[in-house]
Amino acid sequence: MKRKPRARLKVRKKVMVKDKTKFSSEDELKALRTVVDITTSELELDGILHEIVRTVVEIAQADSAFIYLFDADKKHLVLRASKTSHKKELGSVALKVGEGLTGWAAKNNKPVVISRNAYEDPRFKAFDVLPEDKYEAFLALPVVYKGKAIGVINLQHKKVHEYSESVVELLSMIARQVGGVIEHARLYSETHAKAIQFDTLVKVSQTITSEKYLDEILNLIVVVTAEMLNSKICSIMLLDPKGVELSIKATQSLSDDYKKKPNLRVDSTLMGEVVKTKRSMVIDDVRREKRYFYREMAIKEGLTSMLAVPMIVKDKAVGVINIYTKEPHVFTQDEIGVLQMVANQSAVAVENTKLMEESLKAREALETRKLVDRAKAALMKMQNLSEDAAYKLIHKKSMDTCKSMKDIAESILLMAEIQSAAKF
Repeated sequence: MKRKPRARLKVRKKVMVKDKTKFSSEDELKALRTVVDITTSELELDGILHEIVRTVVEIAQADSAFIYLFDADKKHLVLRASKTSHKKELGSVALKVGEGLTGWAAKNNKPVVISRNAYEDPRFKAFDVLPEDKYEAFLALPVVYKGKAIGVINLQHKKVHEYSESVVELLSMIARQVGGVIEHARLYSETHAKAIQFDTLVKVSQTITSEKYLDEILNLIVVVTAEMLNSKICSIMLLDPKGVELSIKATQSLSDDYKKKPNLRVDSTLMGEVVKTKRSMVIDDVRREKRYFYREMAIKEGLTSMLAVPMIVKDKAVGVINIYTKEPHVFTQDEIGVLQMVANQSAVAVENTKLMEESLKAREALETRKLVDRAKAALMKMQNLSEDAAYKLIHKKSMDTCKSMKDIAESILLMAEIQSAAKF
């Protein structure tokens, strides 16, 4: 019996697409004029980055493009612009220095040029939220300012693609040229943000020094803080007098579920850890953090990243301020520092209120004591009692009637006054 011949498998070869682009002096001048237009424009940072993406995509005929910039701490590269719509990912996708092809380009201040199978490179890092990660060809160019990388421009092609030297050289030159304008635009944005933060801190200070009640002060603080840091929820949790539990005292959230969250034990929760260590805490995604007490509520409310800082006064933590973002967010040291300042000012308000309450209680106790002493003297005179017997009578009457000793003393003094008036 003859065997049937095996069917031949059709193997699809990846076709190398050669970049045959050649730039004349006129083309280069045109590209550089575009860069000059960008650098001399009055666009804000986001607008500048968008124009840069559009320009490099046009030059390289790329299917995808990203711009990553270092955060304020120079520890992470954060996605700031893209060719396709990635509104949710902008500002949230981040790489550590040296991580992935992008991080490698930034750390070594050198371009990365890969014509095929970029996702198989050992330096590659994938992001589920970015489908472009499956593209074949990859070009990463450091954005340079004063000789140092401040970011990276990524270009990608769906098919295997060989980048010509002229394209790489021209794009590298553009990346160097736009470094200065990006850095200046970013500094302007940071200065503007800090001006808003300063204005907010002034409002917080004015609120704290006002004569408003503590609940009203704390509610105003969470509202302006949430607005300043663009957070979905901001809340203040305070320690109970025994220092055992934390409870929500103020939040700008409209959710009843969030407002009615149960108290947290200091000895077994993340917020308790913030209080005990007196150190801030950042959680990238509370929905996936096993130690986070309110995960189900976070999923329901659409909360993702969280920053919590201790409220410290006189080296003592009296509570916690936390903020939540709707989308994943990398909190900068500036954001942490600003929230810590707000938290410490809020702690001052709490402490001042406690001192005021203690002062009022002490004053009321003194007034009560004076009234009781006068009432004792009146009883001693009216009923010929000893001082000890008069005091015991006032105390017993207070216990029997469930009235304060102050009320009983006032009644005795009124009775003594009536008897005195009746004699005349």
